[in-house]
Amino acid sequence: MDFSWTSEQLEFKDAVVKFAQRELNDGLIERDRLGELSRLNWQKCADLGILGLSIPEEYGGSGADIMTTMLVMEGLGYGCQDNGLIFAINAQMWSVQHPILVFGTEEQKNKYLPGLCCGELIGAHGMSEPDSGSDAYSLRTRAERLEDGYLLNGSKMFVTNAPVCDMALVFATVDPAKGLGGITGFLVDVETPGFTVSRDIDKMGLRTSPMGELILQDCFVPLESRLGREGAGTSIFNSSMEWERSCILGSHVGAMERQLETCIRYARERRQFDKPIGKFQSVSNRIADMKVRLETARLLLYKVAWLKKMGKSAVMEAALAKLYLSEAFVSSSMDAIRTLGGYGYMTEFEVERDLRDAIGGTIYSGTSDIQRTIIARLMGL
Repeated sequence: MDFSWTSEQLEFKDAVVKFAQRELNDGLIERDRLGELSRLNWQKCADLGILGLSIPEEYGGSGADIMTTMLVMEGLGYGCQDNGLIFAINAQMWSVQHPILVFGTEEQKNKYLPGLCCGELIGAHGMSEPDSGSDAYSLRTRAERLEDGYLLNGSKMFVTNAPVCDMALVFATVDPAKGLGGITGFLVDVETPGFTVSRDIDKMGLRTSPMGELILQDCFVPLESRLGREGAGTSIFNSSMEWERSCILGSHVGAMERQLETCIRYARERRQFDKPIGKFQSVSNRIADMKVRLETARLLLYKVAWLKKMGKSAVMEAALAKLYLSEAFVSSSMDAIRTLGGYGYMTEFEVERDLRDAIGGTIYSGTSDIQRTIIARLMGL
């Protein structure tokens, strides 16, 4: 495995870091308090080419390889303190754009991908339901086959970008008796009759990433809106989850590096008992642990990206990365608060927000328990 970077890749990352520091952090405390997505900042990221990083140029993307994409997303996480914005962007990139790129017809790719990449459209991914989360395939949303299309009925819960979406990838079953073989994906435009979106769901963290419920009541979609063949929904979902688990936490590595630097700086400047607090072993050991987590997370991320670049399966590695990165971000966020003490607990110092945002990483894209189950199963247990 070769994790060396070209000067062009490093310059791209540096440009993204500077862009994010300059353009994406103003007013964040208030946006977090109100639970608002900045459409202006979303558009700025699209204009820079971030949303279309891994999409070929012919469909409006940048055509970057997966290694470059992960390096850039790491830079975005370092420079941008708005974890919610980054999460919303990632959710679209890996859960909506990639399934269309891999399984979509040319007509579907040309209809959706350019708009998603340039910021004109925002996409949502509807799989989880009120009664099916980790047991994703027990969904109750139905797709009744008609002569010229399908009639969708059901609801989707915990849908990132739902309140602001222009289209959604929705999964439904055409026949519950077929089990996994009946699950099918559909691309549904928000203005389609029978398709509605609930209010924004208030939540603990990632508050600038809108979340809502998708409701389908006798929602008719034509045959050309089906993604892939009938019954291919399981393959589509598994593919998107492997990519999502591989890539969605790349920005966490950048955020953890930012946390580490904040703690080092504070531990050098803050004095107690006539010396910098970094001279106390309890503080320095904690910061050393943050460094170990950062470097381990970075290597796991790069390995997954390298495997994907080589066209190899990364199911095990994606589960390992998702599990470790999500829990490492929580641990490092806790350590950052402990290091800054009372200041770390205060909203105005913008340290506590990382902890609230980090908790979500242990839940979305497959909980930590699900990742452990996947890892154990792949080891034959």
